[in-house]
Amino acid sequence: MNGQVRADIRPGLEVDIVLKQDQSTGKLTHGVVKDILTNSPRHPHGIKVRLADGQVGRVKHIT
Repeated sequence: MNGQVRADIRPGLEVDIVLKQDQSTGKLTHGVVKDILTNSPRHPHGIKVRLADGQVGRVKHIT
């Protein structure tokens, strides 16, 4: 699944995100969702989340 639909994402899921500083390279960071930061039901670049370790980025894949 891609990470564009907010309803597909919930705390505790393992996801791959792209951090702000990695947007140009597309480097993925793996982690567990702690908080969902995007309020809209959909976002074309991915739903923004905070991982359990505090990193913030947009979801690219739900694993």
